[in-house]
Amino acid sequence: MSDPKDPVDPFPTQAHPPVSPFPPLDPPSDWIGAADAHDLPTRENALVALGRFAFPPAPPLDEEGEASRARRWTSQTLFIVCAFLMIFNAGSVQNWALQQPPGWGQSTVDRLATVWVEQLDLLGTNLPVEGMRQTWREFQAVRFDGRKDEAA
Repeated sequence: MSDPKDPVDPFPTQAHPPVSPFPPLDPPSDWIGAADAHDLPTRENALVALGRFAFPPAPPLDEEGEASRARRWTSQTLFIVCAFLMIFNAGSVQNWALQQPPGWGQSTVDRLATVWVEQLDLLGTNLPVEGMRQTWREFQAVRFDGRKDEAA
């Protein structure tokens, strides 16, 4: 294929690449087979070295330390999720209390939930939920022909 008189083969069958008319840039005789560019010495950043000197890394944790770290992470995550739900989903506690059989515990939880919801309503934490509920009701009221439902 390197000869200009060779016809163009639409389906090349040669396994080796064509011979280049240019000499190789780096002859293989100059290569060092065991050389690796990542083995070259590099200089460490001065701030990293100072940080390692001032704050040496802690020894690795054993199994008990890893388990303790996992429990702490799980506890913190559950606390944050519960706090988020108590603020932005406070109406669910009130609804749950209303579904329970009457009794001292139910009435206490219902009163606490009612006060909690009223206080959070003053802060406006119910606005996202009410907005989504209003949007859902509007979608329910839309008919296929585009008119609003008269019953809603």
